Amino acid sequence: MNFLATWKSSLATLLLLTATSFADFDAVDGPNVRVMRHEDGSRTMFTRSPDNRTLTKKTYSAEGKLFMVTVYRMDANENPLSCKIYDGQKQELFKVSYGYHKDTGLLVEERMFDSRAQRLSPNGDPMPVRRFMYTYDAQGKRSAPISITLTPGRTAEDVYGAEPAPSALESNPFKEPSEKQPANPNSRPLGLSR
Repeated sequence: MNFLATWKSSLATLLLLTATSFADFDAVDGPNVRVMRHEDGSRTMFTRSPDNRTLTKKTYSAEGKLFMVTVYRMDANENPLSCKIYDGQKQELFKVSYGYHKDTGLLVEERMFDSRAQRLSPNGDPMPVRRFMYTYDAQGKRSAPISITLTPGRTAEDVYGAEPAPSALESNPFKEPSEKQPANPNSRPLGLSR
């Protein structure tokens, strides 16, 4: 009888550990969780803090293995101010800062700094290893990023691999699109004269 109780306890512990290790991967959408399933079987899970000041993005492979973690610090309008990027073992790789246009509030630049090796400019300021700049069309649609690699003598492909990607969010997965906002923040409604 004691053997049976021990076996049941061991099985329950094993099931609990298995469920815990895949808890993030199997999460479902909710008020503070959004899961994106990709065509290749990989998943991206977004989790926000109750005060909307922190957004965590976890990317999993098709096999369910944690690949990358990005932790965003958000402003009052739920736009990222900065983020830290970690690998699947949760080792910090990069720190990123975001710059917005002072009149329109649109993202115009992203600066990526290496967390493992500090690079300094000739005047002693921290120097990013990469910069992404954005432009917008007349409808307010963001362009593909213009990328500049600041690692001397190396291309972006050398440093980041075949498909380097910016960390900026295409859109906040928790922000509902507003029908009242114009596509172009500088546009005005058309008025018909009577």
